[in-house]
Amino acid sequence: MRLRGSKLSAKQTLRLCEHFVAGTPARTAAELVGVNKNTAALFYHRLREIVAARIEDESPLQGEIEIDESYFGGRRKGKRGRGAVGKVPVFGILKRGGRVYTRMLPNTSRAAVMPIIKAKIKLDSVVYTDTYRTYDNLDVSGFRHHRINHRQGFAANANHINGIENFWNQAKRHLRKYNGIPKHHFHLFLKECEWRFNYGPPAKLFSTLKSWIGQSNR
Repeated sequence: MRLRGSKLSAKQTLRLCEHFVAGTPARTAAELVGVNKNTAALFYHRLREIVAARIEDESPLQGEIEIDESYFGGRRKGKRGRGAVGKVPVFGILKRGGRVYTRMLPNTSRAAVMPIIKAKIKLDSVVYTDTYRTYDNLDVSGFRHHRINHRQGFAANANHINGIENFWNQAKRHLRKYNGIPKHHFHLFLKECEWRFNYGPPAKLFSTLKSWIGQSNR
């Protein structure tokens, strides 16, 4: 198993893939495998490109759906959450009991979010959101829309968005180890988090990654 155009041996490729799945940073993986740190970093980058391309092409979600936005970036003083300066806005869609879909956005306005919702969620799905005004149009867009007001506490039973909020927490924990990610590459790291959530555990991640590498070489 090798990436097309790569000078890494099949054994080195396999070991770097194992470290990528395990979440080992590229610099540490380079030392363990015995390759140049820049070579390992480029290899990781190409893996993220493959993962991002495959996930983007997956079919729309349907059923019971949670949607939410979040903000990624280093810890800064001042306002947090919506409107925080220097943060990267991210939008997410999660099918309960299934997979998640994410997108890095310039902002979380209705104009930015609604086209993604219409493209990635099948009509007549049950959609759960918080009370953010961006989601107002869902009430007349062919979805069965339920709102959760966090100021009144988390609603019981099915009326919650705990699943997508749990994904945000997992993604932020994973990305924190990199101590800063260039904004122009952030979408690839985000898609890596999405892949880890959708295709875990590690054995499934590894087999999926090998399969996608093979398909990318055709």
